[in-house]
Amino acid sequence: MEGGFAEVGAGLWLMGRGQPAAFFGRAVRRRRRGWCVRDRSRLDLVETTAAAKCASSSRPFLTHIPCAAPVFAVSDKVLVAPASARSGAETVKVVPMSARGALCVTEFGSEWVVMATAGRTARMALKDGETLSARPDAVVAWTGRRPTGFCPKISLLDILLPRGSRDLLLTFYGPGVVWVEGSKAEGVVSKAMRRAYGV
Repeated sequence: MEGGFAEVGAGLWLMGRGQPAAFFGRAVRRRRRGWCVRDRSRLDLVETTAAAKCASSSRPFLTHIPCAAPVFAVSDKVLVAPASARSGAETVKVVPMSARGALCVTEFGSEWVVMATAGRTARMALKDGETLSARPDAVVAWTGRRPTGFCPKISLLDILLPRGSRDLLLTFYGPGVVWVEGSKAEGVVSKAMRRAYGV
């Protein structure tokens, strides 16, 4: 990685949408086979014949994560990884039985993955028995147990204004490592409220 770009050589890669940004030779998108490929709409299978550079102007911060242990990465934030490193994908729901705030997650069982985020990434190691709570939009990747979702009691104001609960959280359990970036969640004043009152 150099200058906000992740460079890869010739090979078969799993890349985020719109990647690579530039390449020598050819870069051909291959069909992703399988009946239920949960991250199909978020990640492309790309075969390159020479060097290719991957970068995102809206997510300029890159984090290289080695996959010595299985790494669960938020699919929308994956920039590039060897195609052979992927071992599966799943949907993690913050609110049980609801798609609201759910994350599509790609599992990497070997090699490495490069994540692209809008803000700088912090690596947080959890000891056995420790817990960490994070907003779903701040989560980048993790190792260890699957997190559980939390949604507090919804107030009357949450029902009257079309905003939903503001405090959806994912709780992670040690031992493991969690990578997070800055949260994009808005404060008490929602977009709908701003539009309605011109705030």
